Amino acid sequence: MTEILPGRPMLVMGILNVTPNSFSDGGRYLDHAAAIAHGRRLAADGADLIDVGGESTRPGAERVGSAEEQRRILPVLRALSADGIRLSVDTMNADTARASVDAGVEIINDVSGGLADPQMALVAAETGAMFLLSHWRAHSTEMDSRSNYDDVVSDVRAELVRQLAAVEAAGVARERIILDPGLGFAKASDHNWQILSRLDELQSIGLPLLIGASRKRFLGTLLDGDATMADRDLPTAVISALLADAGIWGVRVHNVRATAVALDVRKRLGRPSLPRPA
Repeated sequence: MTEILPGRPMLVMGILNVTPNSFSDGGRYLDHAAAIAHGRRLAADGADLIDVGGESTRPGAERVGSAEEQRRILPVLRALSADGIRLSVDTMNADTARASVDAGVEIINDVSGGLADPQMALVAAETGAMFLLSHWRAHSTEMDSRSNYDDVVSDVRAELVRQLAAVEAAGVARERIILDPGLGFAKASDHNWQILSRLDELQSIGLPLLIGASRKRFLGTLLDGDATMADRDLPTAVISALLADAGIWGVRVHNVRATAVALDVRKRLGRPSLPRPA
């Protein structure tokens, strides 16, 4: 299992989008030199590993071919790996996952949970990489229309368990799997809050959980209409600090420094015993 650094309550995964159209930072790090510099900055800010992606999964985003995806990310992965920075790759393409492991990646982060490419679980099994399995129902162009649930937490749990069984049957060792409830993927705003408030039901599956709430649309509903993407970093950091007390394995964030500071505050404060109001 990927270790959490000593003294850190949970792992912090920094997001590096080498894309022209990601919802938060699309185009900022499409240049390889800019992407490599940002990856190093995320590591310096306290990221335990960097999650590098070359295809946007924002609502409505069109797919890109694996050749273009690899052109974007492989030079970045090789450079950061040479620096000794721990890496994951955000991809739904099995051939990109395999090439990324060869470039130094230790975690395959597949937001489709192995559903988009039937070869993905086989690649994870053959390479021995950790497999981050997310809840997913459809690609970005149609996922908003697939957000119908009887009970979102129960349904997400059941679908994760079903896909977990499929991935294990393909040869991925259970102890090398991390689960992600897929906040924002085929989920309305209230669905995300319900999931966050009932994470114990997902933890009962018995595997580590990673949460990716960073800068998601449902956080924007807490803010003024003219708020920027960066304004969502404050609620993201608050969620990160609260999740540390919930025993969550890791969080995936854009602003690593904000989350690292929030976790440091949580560590210093511990669990205070506050007087009850009269």
